[in-house]
Amino acid sequence: MRFISSPMAETKSKKTSLNLKTEEMAQAGLHFGHKSSKIHPKMKPYLYGVRNGVHIIDLEKTAEKLKEALSFMKEAVADGKIILIVGTKIQAKALVKQTAEECGLPYITERWLGGTLTNFETIKKRIDYFKDLERKKKEGGLENYTKKERIKFDEELKNLEIKFGGIKILDKVPDIVFVLDMQKDDLAIKEAKAKDVKVVALADTNVDPTLADYPIPANDDAMLSAKYILEKVKEVIKIAQSKVKKEK
Repeated sequence: MRFISSPMAETKSKKTSLNLKTEEMAQAGLHFGHKSSKIHPKMKPYLYGVRNGVHIIDLEKTAEKLKEALSFMKEAVADGKIILIVGTKIQAKALVKQTAEECGLPYITERWLGGTLTNFETIKKRIDYFKDLERKKKEGGLENYTKKERIKFDEELKNLEIKFGGIKILDKVPDIVFVLDMQKDDLAIKEAKAKDVKVVALADTNVDPTLADYPIPANDDAMLSAKYILEKVKEVIKIAQSKVKKEK
């Protein structure tokens, strides 16, 4: 996405706690919203204005809300709570997987499976079956089957990896769901609400930010925007995990 300087980026960079700088946010394109015709009314308090028919997000508001979200996640991890990262948009999948794996968090980058939260007992049975099948293959437990049967097991393992690979470390419903695209992964938010799971989410100009407990007004389309947010999330989670480790 082409960078268009914003009035916020033209002023002296303002730094908040947690090392958040509006200038860096502008360089990552966090301030670009959607066309003015696609505005959600509840996003108006987070807007700076319109430029070339595109809504510009107020990065001072972004910094404020991002700070709140990061502080919340940092404290949650320090308290031993589980965060599930959800990012099924093609351009964000690799970043989500990398961030989650580096932090030891569960993640979903493929299609959200209905019932992941609201019917977790059934999902957990499939995860247990997947893990058991993986174990059997690793230990040579499938060697007694015919070649045709082993090929079938391998195909099944590939499908199970796609569906459950990112959440196979989940033993219970997560405490927090972090969503990178509220519109694309709206089912994740609906299920989180149904199970009283807290929602942290990027809120672009075309979504209802009140659906998230901790909305972060920001561009949810650009790779650089997602990368900036995920790096900040990883930073606070690593700090919290390090603190927990020292206290043990």
